[in-house]
Amino acid sequence: MSLLQLQNVSVALGETRVLDDINLHVVEGEFVSILGPSGAGKSTIFRLLTAALPLQSGQITCAGEPLCARNGSFAFMPQRDALMPWRRIIDNLTLGLEVQGVTRKAARAQVLPLLADFGLEGFEQHYPAQLSGGMRQRAALLRTVVQGRPVQLLDEPFGALDALTRTQMQTWFEARWQTARWTSVLVTHDVREAVALSDRIYVLSRRPARVIAEITVPIPRPRLGRPPCAAAHAIEARLLETLLHQTGETP
Repeated sequence: MSLLQLQNVSVALGETRVLDDINLHVVEGEFVSILGPSGAGKSTIFRLLTAALPLQSGQITCAGEPLCARNGSFAFMPQRDALMPWRRIIDNLTLGLEVQGVTRKAARAQVLPLLADFGLEGFEQHYPAQLSGGMRQRAALLRTVVQGRPVQLLDEPFGALDALTRTQMQTWFEARWQTARWTSVLVTHDVREAVALSDRIYVLSRRPARVIAEITVPIPRPRLGRPPCAAAHAIEARLLETLLHQTGETP
């Protein structure tokens, strides 16, 4: 049974039709990526899931229940870390739990055992400006997963990092994901990132976005930290060909 399912979801913003009859699903413990041209409406799907945008047409269910009945199902990590510069790292990490009504003391008790695994032990009293970009992204991810939501929504979480830090963060994240098996949905425009991290990849067309491909990635993990295999190259080539076709270009 799918943990998350979108059925015949369409969205128009003013006169612009953004999503056109989107159908996709995510199984518990699965890592799914949504890939598409810039401006196709990938992030619009996350806006629907986080109730930042009302559902206009179609149905979204989580654990078999309508989205409106499961509005606490998603933890969201945006493109940038969104840490509050005036709060120390420990207080940034507990923020999501405190918003849920957890006391600061109880929230810290949940966060502290995770600091070492996220490479943040000893930095609890630092401010965000005192941390590297990679450390801030790890803090943002810890703040996301500690909320204990069934589904993690990741909106290009490594896109703002330089190439070296991005690769290091992807490798680090893959290792943590293999252990925790968070149900994760990644929005990305990076073909290689999608292949490296995903169990399945949905490809969207140009706006109005439709699902034009669903590709399984049957490559053993871990995938990062080693040379890409022939199967990965073949999937990347297929994805690029599909995306370039949407822009009218040829590979």
